[in-house]
Amino acid sequence: MTKTISVRLDEEALRALRRLEAGGRSRSEAIREALLSSAQQGETLRRQAERVASDPTYRREVAEIQAVMDELSEPW
Repeated sequence: MTKTISVRLDEEALRALRRLEAGGRSRSEAIREALLSSAQQGETLRRQAERVASDPTYRREVAEIQAVMDELSEPW
């Protein structure tokens, strides 16, 4: 099932759309591919953030850095 949508684009978004269309894609194809790509990138970043946040070594390093930063900021 497909659905038609309407969107208002500012000049920056229009320039980006023109760049995507320059590769020979139709306007609909360019927008559809951009949406899917953006959603996939967001999901990839979310998974990476979860993996890093659950890494005990990383969490320990962050705690150490925070402690150093706290020590540096105390005299101020």
